[in-house]
Amino acid sequence: MASVGNNVAGGLEAGLIKPGSVGSGLSKEMRHGHGRTAHNMSSSSLRKKSDLTLVSKVRWEMLRNFLANLQEIFLGTKLFVLFPAVPLAIVAQSFGLGRAWVFTLSLLGLTPLAERVSFLTEQIAFYTGPTVGGLLNATCGNATELIIALFALYKGKIDVVKFSLIGSILSNLLLVLGTSLFCGGIINLRKEQTFDRKQADVNTSLLMLGALCHMLPLMFRYAVSSGEHIGSSSPTLTLSRVCSIVMLVAYIAYLFFQLKTHRQLFESQEEDEDNDDVVSEDEAVIGFPSALAWLVGMTIVIAILSEYVVGTIEAASNSWGISVSFISIILLPIVGNAAEHAGAIIFALRNKLDITLGVSLGSATQISMFVVPLSVIVAWIMGIQMDLDFRLLETGALVVSILLTSFALQDGSSHYLKGFVLLLSYIVIGACFFVLGSPPGNGNGVNVNSIPAIFSTVEA
Repeated sequence: MASVGNNVAGGLEAGLIKPGSVGSGLSKEMRHGHGRTAHNMSSSSLRKKSDLTLVSKVRWEMLRNFLANLQEIFLGTKLFVLFPAVPLAIVAQSFGLGRAWVFTLSLLGLTPLAERVSFLTEQIAFYTGPTVGGLLNATCGNATELIIALFALYKGKIDVVKFSLIGSILSNLLLVLGTSLFCGGIINLRKEQTFDRKQADVNTSLLMLGALCHMLPLMFRYAVSSGEHIGSSSPTLTLSRVCSIVMLVAYIAYLFFQLKTHRQLFESQEEDEDNDDVVSEDEAVIGFPSALAWLVGMTIVIAILSEYVVGTIEAASNSWGISVSFISIILLPIVGNAAEHAGAIIFALRNKLDITLGVSLGSATQISMFVVPLSVIVAWIMGIQMDLDFRLLETGALVVSILLTSFALQDGSSHYLKGFVLLLSYIVIGACFFVLGSPPGNGNGVNVNSIPAIFSTVEA
């Protein structure tokens, strides 16, 4: 099979095989055996077919192939209108324009780049097989969050790391899933919306393990500070590193479970063949060398824009009058993963909830069990003291969100009210962090810093 993939890749690169016709030359095993996940299916809903009529008229073969690749990469997505934000962000940063503009343009530019990374990893999976492709997707699936977290760690902005990661989990569990279930329930009001509980149970159990690893450092810190238990000078840091290693081990076991022993649970439903809105993904459209080169290039651009986002988030906060915590927890996840989120909602409208759940729960699990503990380990290597103690309010919001999601999915069916409850929960949490970031004295004349003193006076 590897030789077939190499021959096809070589034919694409040399122009011997027309892009878009590769699927007809591949075996059924290779076309369907790359194991399409819900994440891939969600991203494919935002892709569109490229018309190569004009490109095919170019006489020079090398130029023709290059233009075909450019067209497929930049015009093969419905989000191509956001690509100009990438050079505009670089120009704004280079010429010292408003830093709030740099932040906004960088955030908008990350949206199509994240979708293209998903597309390129799937293209590579055609030639590497389902296992390597699945591992690549598991690594690059949330590349934006991971790169932003690493740059924030490098700049010592630990709070931004924690806020953005927990915001991504909350966004997937409450906003994406809630909006999907609500809209899907409204559109399919007279249809019964069901899904396979097995995949949801696996993800929610891992999310509960992650919540436990977040709660233990928090409870440990309060237990030691209250004198109930005796601990070392930095108990939360040591415990957090141990929990992070456990979480990574659990995530590796999850990948083995997903890619090897129980792959059938995670393979997504196939779209109807007569649906013209979704591009068929049973065929590779670019060769392996080109896909790999573009993936490296896209990752570098994502790294550049992520550095801009991290470096200008405080300036945007001051310019807009919004706290850094609200921007990190609410705005960053919404805009950064807009493509993936839109795809999940689209499939919910088509009554394909298994794909929707695979996107929302799968992404939340990946961030909770891989990106978060990896950030702690990387910080440890860099000599930075980052722990899993995300403070009381953030940890409480995370635990309640996981419980709400688990209760909503426990019976294997859905209706619009479940989604509405999840969506309202996200709005309440967002309002909480918005009010929390307001300057003291601006909330109905109440200074939040005086509340503990008030309670102390009452108790006296």
